[in-house]
Amino acid sequence: MPDKKDKNTQKITQMTIYDYEEKYVRRQNSRGARLAMFVAAGIIGVFLVWCLLSMTMQIWALNQYAGYVAAAVAAVLFVCIYIVPVVKICRSDYFLTNVNSAHAGAAKRHNKRVRRSIAAKIADFNASVDGAGWYDDKLVGDMSVALKSNDDEALKAALTALYNGKIKRTAKDMIFKSALKSAAYSALSQSSRLDASLVIVVNLQLVKDIVFLYGFRPSDARLVKIFAGVLRNALVAYGLGSVKIGNGIVKTMGDAAKGIPLLGTAISALVDSSIQGLANGTMTAVIGFQTIKYLNKEYNLQNILDGVVVAQTEEDLQETCEEIEEELRRKPRARASIQAN
Repeated sequence: MPDKKDKNTQKITQMTIYDYEEKYVRRQNSRGARLAMFVAAGIIGVFLVWCLLSMTMQIWALNQYAGYVAAAVAAVLFVCIYIVPVVKICRSDYFLTNVNSAHAGAAKRHNKRVRRSIAAKIADFNASVDGAGWYDDKLVGDMSVALKSNDDEALKAALTALYNGKIKRTAKDMIFKSALKSAAYSALSQSSRLDASLVIVVNLQLVKDIVFLYGFRPSDARLVKIFAGVLRNALVAYGLGSVKIGNGIVKTMGDAAKGIPLLGTAISALVDSSIQGLANGTMTAVIGFQTIKYLNKEYNLQNILDGVVVAQTEEDLQETCEEIEEELRRKPRARASIQAN
């Protein structure tokens, strides 16, 4: 009797696909989201091309041959710092979580394959790269054993522990280093176009590294928001470089430095650089944490989806078939009764 009661309790409390759909699913145009993702990435690319072209033309104005070299370098840089990261991000696996009852079964099978792919990639990286320190060796070992024995529950448990532990700390370390890098580059740069280009490069590289660390990327709809954030950061960085905001702050410091030659200009340059560096570093950190937030949310959603009841149980199906059979038997009798009357 206790076993039966526990079984009934579990059956009542288990989430169905309709509960999941009502609570977590939002209406989205999947094709529109994918198109928007590519459009957002394309706009970033166009803006980066404009920045690189503008800097190349400045060099060209000084020396024609140096301009040729700068154009060649800019073309190679564009492929390395933009094309490669964007392609790697977009081609990464992602979980299907915004699904309705009609596609839930296929989504669960897809997500299972993605989990196994993530586990295999993490295990391979951890075994082939010495000293990386990205993952917990014990958990990776447990995950490898679960992968070989086809134990999906153990694999999910190890993967979840990794995401909540070492991977989370590694991602935060990546964000911190990228934010410092963005701040330092902005402080050294004295060009608005160079500032914007550096922000794009650092932001995209950070997103690519986090996606590689986690083994999957956010969905198309959320990746649109990340790319939009990268573009926003680049435009803000360009604006900060174009407007001498430091001069306004220097004026509030009074006339204490008036008597010392060049001191006012030096202070202005330092303030400009420090504020630009702080702003760009902070915006880079925001992009990193936004990426982590989306990845964690979609991983948790696919875990929830994996546990929901998608189809009827065998008992429910048998009961429904019996009801249909009884109804079909009843209809001929009803027709015969009507004809007799």
